[in-house]
Amino acid sequence: MSRAVIDEARERMQKAVQNFERELGGVRAGRATPALLERVRVQAYGSELPVQQVASINVPDPRTLVIQPWDKNLVTAVERAILKSDLGLNPSSDGTVIRLVIPPMTQERRNELVRQVRKMAEEARVAVRNVRRDANERLKAEMKADALSEDQERREQEEVQKLTDRFIQAIDDALAAKEKEITEV
Repeated sequence: MSRAVIDEARERMQKAVQNFERELGGVRAGRATPALLERVRVQAYGSELPVQQVASINVPDPRTLVIQPWDKNLVTAVERAILKSDLGLNPSSDGTVIRLVIPPMTQERRNELVRQVRKMAEEARVAVRNVRRDANERLKAEMKADALSEDQERREQEEVQKLTDRFIQAIDDALAAKEKEITEV
């Protein structure tokens, strides 16, 4: 039974790290990346769809995104969706292709993004620690129910702590890489 507790904890911690990495992808770091548009939803065909489902997104150079809707009638809808998003980018269109030029960031904006990313990292660490707490509580409950000996419980808790350390290190590594990307001029 304790093996199931550890496996579930590993899976939940992995999901917390993956969620953090996905959130990091949406943070604009002065470099063009299709991940910037992940949260942009386009009003098309009677529903809201992600941009990736209605257009191809290319990165011809580090400061430009080129969005080419598959249906030419959606060009204005994609432009509107980008303007409505909180990205702070102005699309320019020639009727078939939309270009997004990513402006260079000011030092003040870089510092603000670093603070935002650190806050996101701390939330991910808290999520991992909450999983650890839940797993340890379940192990204690198993020991009280005589399903585990004290020594087994201690070993299992040490394994949960090793998992926690590993996933927190993964969060810290992703944070360091993103901070480096943001502060790069």
